[in-house]
Amino acid sequence: MEIIFITIPLVLIVGGLVVAMFIWMAKKGQFDDLDGAAHRILLDDEDQKTEVESTNSDETTGSDSTKAGHKD
Repeated sequence: MEIIFITIPLVLIVGGLVVAMFIWMAKKGQFDDLDGAAHRILLDDEDQKTEVESTNSDETTGSDSTKAGHKD
């Protein structure tokens, strides 16, 4: 029975912290753009694909300027 006097305040404190963290994250905009990250991943693939295509075309022409960029 004594454990209830310890666990009830502990659960209330943890629950209050979770609610406070949720409100803080909502104010900071963590839930504003849920689909943006998924779309950015798709767009990054297109950028890399374009970069690889330009590298391949430069390799056929013998340009060394893009090869130095891939070492980074």
